Amino acid sequence: MSDSAVRRFLYYALLTLLALAVLFPVIWIVLSSFKAQSELFRQPMTLLPRAFTLDNYRQALSQGDFVRYFGNSLFVAVASTLLAVLFNVMAGYALAKYIFPGRGLIFGLMLSTLMIPLQVIMIPIFLQLKALGLLNTLWGIIIPPAATPTGIFLARQYMVTLPNSMIEAARIDGAGEWYLFRRIILPLSAPIVATITIFSFMWRWNDYLWPLIVITDNKKQTVQQALANFVGQLQINWSQLLAMTTVAIVPVVVVFFAFQKYFMTGISAGSVKG
Repeated sequence: MSDSAVRRFLYYALLTLLALAVLFPVIWIVLSSFKAQSELFRQPMTLLPRAFTLDNYRQALSQGDFVRYFGNSLFVAVASTLLAVLFNVMAGYALAKYIFPGRGLIFGLMLSTLMIPLQVIMIPIFLQLKALGLLNTLWGIIIPPAATPTGIFLARQYMVTLPNSMIEAARIDGAGEWYLFRRIILPLSAPIVATITIFSFMWRWNDYLWPLIVITDNKKQTVQQALANFVGQLQINWSQLLAMTTVAIVPVVVVFFAFQKYFMTGISAGSVKG
């Protein structure tokens, strides 16, 4: 075996070990969700369940009203993602392709907000939602993160790579700005749209702190709040908690694999210096 083949083998072996190390907690959660409560703490511990059971899923779905919480989270994640894609891509396109006074200053100020943690602006946003009557509503979770500096930055950096000649040619042919954006810019921006979709859906689906602040009605809680409800004051039903955690992982995995074809292209293009 040549030296290059050995190095390639060691390289992929190392990557495989690292991937398994990262995926092991997820694999353990999924397999443990099919174990009975007594088997979770049996010594010595085993990765594979000795007896597969679906009782954990049945009990959690029937007792915890988990389907309602799942639907709330799905609505929040999908609506937030659609708004995030629309607003971030439109803002990125304007900052990349339109020439107007203060464009660089606006972009710099927008990037500077990345250094502001949520805890600093949490109270002003809460008061604004209260004034608008959006507290204890799902829209109170959806609207505040509709446009994010990270999404605008990635979209703008990608738009910089699109040729100006193509845009000018479309304008000469009589294409309006909305037609140009909808029929030319959006199709060419599939990689960055996929990237923003994955990030936005993942952030909104996994968000716990903001829904906890905004929502007080149990029927409007999200799936992350439902998982927290499985943690009782005196005891924790680990079997049902692991089962519902497995169910909560599925949408994020589905969205990632649905858009992974364009994901790396969008990330690499978003790092281009404009």
